[in-house]
Amino acid sequence: MSRVTLTVTDLRKTIKRKEIIKGLSFELREGEVFGFLGPNGAGKTTTIRMLVGLIKPTAGSIHICGYDVRTDFTKAMQYLGCIVENPELYPFLSGYDNLLHFARMLPEVDERRIQEVVSLVGMEARIHDKVKTYSLGMRQRLGIAQALLNKPKVLILDEPTNGLDPAGIREMRQFIRALAEQEGLSVLVSSHLLSEIQLLCDRVAIISKGEIIQVDTVDNLLNKQEKIIWRLEPIRKGKEVLSRYTEVIEMNDEYLVTPYEEKQAANWNRELIEEGVQVMEMNRKLPALEELFLELTEGGGGIG
Repeated sequence: MSRVTLTVTDLRKTIKRKEIIKGLSFELREGEVFGFLGPNGAGKTTTIRMLVGLIKPTAGSIHICGYDVRTDFTKAMQYLGCIVENPELYPFLSGYDNLLHFARMLPEVDERRIQEVVSLVGMEARIHDKVKTYSLGMRQRLGIAQALLNKPKVLILDEPTNGLDPAGIREMRQFIRALAEQEGLSVLVSSHLLSEIQLLCDRVAIISKGEIIQVDTVDNLLNKQEKIIWRLEPIRKGKEVLSRYTEVIEMNDEYLVTPYEEKQAANWNRELIEEGVQVMEMNRKLPALEELFLELTEGGGGIG
């Protein structure tokens, strides 16, 4: 089992007597990409601001590499890199001069380390150009280079693909995966692009109304929601038979839907045939993360 780098325990935040964050608990492990998802108003941004020390929790604890953010703030922050919303950069300076400026604020960050992060983010060819000439994707990369200067163990990225075109999104996805797999970083990514989270993340936390609904691997979350789509003749007789053994989730004049149970599907098929129901089609369907997300959050709101 990989080492735990970030631990969040019973985290709570009350604003104007209203509890916004209601006892969140989760952890990040070394070398994993962790997705943080929630509809608008779910408390995702508030949680991230607490993780990076911008606001204080009302209760609960945050530990980064064993250091309590509340009691050992400076030590905890030494192991954290983050971009909350957009990277703050000086457009009239070159990428290199931006990094040099931020490096002066950090202990033991020398020119060699600057060259290392430039190489990590693949910006050797453009690092001496002014930031105002950079594309949005290049600015994001430079922002991540800045966040990596102090050799963090935990990297928090708030909407890292926001505004990027499809090619830029794919590049950013590959880049983030490389940081986790090659550098051993724990990366927490918030995003509204659920299809990207499905491709990018090892595990996902889904938050709604200030509470975490589920934390699991993407594969496990989706496997739990697998379904079978049946096309049967006659369909109402088919529903009657299947209802004896499982739940009929959805039905119309053309098909019906049941949960997928690998050990039972063949038995259900046999029972249908024995009862005189023709099985015209039987398809196993793995849902997209969007479908699961809407189901778990009761379809509430957009994603933010």
